[in-house]
This record gives sequence, structure tokens and C-alpha cells, in this order.
Amino acid sequence: MRSLALMLGFCLTTIFLLPTKSSLAATTTVPKPSNAPLDLNLLKNPNGVITANTISQSKLTIPSLWLAKYNFGNDLLDNWIAYSATNTEPARVDLVVNQQAWILLDYIERYSFVNRFGSIARRFGYNLRVFNYQKERLATYTCNFSTSPQSCNLEIPTNLR
Repeated sequence: MRSLALMLGFCLTTIFLLPTKSSLAATTTVPKPSNAPLDLNLLKNPNGVITANTISQSKLTIPSLWLAKYNFGNDLLDNWIAYSATNTEPARVDLVVNQQAWILLDYIERYSFVNRFGSIARRFGYNLRVFNYQKERLATYTCNFSTSPQSCNLEIPTNLR
């Protein structure tokens, strides 16, 4: 019994003395989500932005979220506004969801929705914010695109319905 305890102590000591790599989360920073207000008027007049109703006849419209909407958010996702990157902000997509469908989701379902759309937006180089029509920010998926691998942060406030 004593030899087992000594061997266990030796193993644990060896494990703690081994050099470890720094955690990626501890060494990289993910930018905060944009604080720009949601402009729902752009859904009717998409001047300089891409929405669910903006479809190019000659090439792929970026970001392309139509298949994801059909597969993962048909009743939940109403529309989106995609903004190109500027000198002060990275590219982002603002999803506008049906509030009645959103409140029926539990936390895991909301996380899954945001993670799926955030992952797709990330592939196109966009950060993601999720809003309802009352312009309440319901969730964000923000990435640091200058790191490899990219470091991302998904946030869903627990104080909202």
C-alpha cells in the first residue's frame, strides 16, 4: 500500500513538473463585439450592405447564409445585415431573429444556433451579432482573425429572455 502511495506521489509530482504549453485562450485576445447600433432600415434599403434579400445574379453573394438558414434557422432567422470591414471595425453580420421563436429555445439550443451561424460567418471573415426586432443584442460570436488558429468567443447574456 505504501509503495502504491509513493508511486502515485511520484507520478503526480512528475506531471506537475513537466513543461506545459500556454493555453491559447490565455495568450490571445478576442476583440469585443461591435457596439454599433442595429439599423433595421437597412433591411428595406440595403445601401452598401448585404441582406437576405440581396442576391447577386452573377456570383456568390458573400456571406452566403441561405443554406444555413434553411437547414438550421428557418423559423428562427428572419433576416441579416452583413457589413464589410472598415478601417475601424472588422466585417460583421447582424442576424435578426423572430423573438417568439427565440424565447422558446433553451440555452443549449441558442448556443447551437449562434455557434453554427458564427462558424459559417467566421469562414467568410465575419463576426456575428444576434438581435431581435426590438434591437436587443441577444448573442455574439466574435473572432480574432489575425491569429492562427483563430480565437473566437461566443456570448449569450443570461439576463435576456
